[in-house]
Amino acid sequence: MRRRLGRECLYVPSCRFGLYLALRHWCPPGGRVLMSPVNDDVIFFVVLAAGLRPVQAPLRPYDGSIDLDRVPDSDWRGLSAVLTTNLYGNPDPAPELRARCDRLGIPLIEDAAHAIGSVVGGRPVGGFGDASVFSLSKHVGAKTGGFLAVADPALRTELALARDELLQPSRLRAELAYAVRPYAEAGVRGLRLVRAARAALRVLGQEEREAIRMPLRAGDLKQALAGEPGLSGFHSWVRVDMHDYRLRPGRTRLRRTERLLSGLDARLEAHRAGTRRLLDTVWGGGARDGAEVQPLFRVPLLVEDRDAAVAALARRRITTGYLYDPPLDTYAGEVFTDLSPHPAPAAWFARHALPADPRRADEIIRVLTASGARPAVWDGRG
Repeated sequence: MRRRLGRECLYVPSCRFGLYLALRHWCPPGGRVLMSPVNDDVIFFVVLAAGLRPVQAPLRPYDGSIDLDRVPDSDWRGLSAVLTTNLYGNPDPAPELRARCDRLGIPLIEDAAHAIGSVVGGRPVGGFGDASVFSLSKHVGAKTGGFLAVADPALRTELALARDELLQPSRLRAELAYAVRPYAEAGVRGLRLVRAARAALRVLGQEEREAIRMPLRAGDLKQALAGEPGLSGFHSWVRVDMHDYRLRPGRTRLRRTERLLSGLDARLEAHRAGTRRLLDTVWGGGARDGAEVQPLFRVPLLVEDRDAAVAALARRRITTGYLYDPPLDTYAGEVFTDLSPHPAPAAWFARHALPADPRRADEIIRVLTASGARPAVWDGRG
């Protein structure tokens, strides 16, 4: 990854851990961070754990990227950092955000969990910020690990020390669970026991959300915010669906990750090919103005009745994940975040986006076509 990005990289046990490490290093406690409201709620709690105030940005309705032109001057003033999302692999306007952050004298931090192969203007996503965090669970499929890339290579030693202070010792039980999980999942898929598999993952703490968003638990969250910043006080939120997010990795994890990472180029090409097919459908969100097709982790098809489409896919054993609805400002409220000044496009996108796995593009297209799914069309209001 150092060769791919042209930047120094540091292994971390999860993307969320790497993001916490970056926010703690680059942002002063009490600072304000501009971020996307259509995002995993875990990331929202990571920002809070770092002692920072989330500021929700307006988004473009067709791809969920930050709409730079609609961020008011009042929001730019007093920011400590900008955090991109690159949702599903669709790049945020990184060059423009980099220029704005330079004028303000604040860091740009890129969350590239979904965007390990995406590019902007010929440069890889993750190559614009002071820091960028990547997941090895997504395109790579390792179900563990990530890395932090930094613009200044001199910082690597300092960040490595900070990482090691935060890591928890590896546990034998966690390593055994990681070792057997792929075989267990393959077995239940072969037996078509998808519901049983998801129940087993919930028991193991690998899948905890019964709805799209985890419960906010406002009373507990107020109490956590009244204490000292840090992962310990926010652990019950940050660990959701990944209890080993800050464990020191064992040999099994590292070896499997290395093996899977060696096949990344082939995976990216498969994602790119499927992305192209899905974007060419009626649900693909309209013209992309000749933009380069990215190897999206998930393609956000825009469907009028998403719940019906999800149900139709589920009947063919195609699980829809990575939904982020409602937006974070609706989910958390103004007590815990600064609200977006233009919330309607984000709410529309969150309600209609159907994250489709590009590796199953042909199956998904057949199911949606047979179900009569209609494309969602943004009416421009808001």
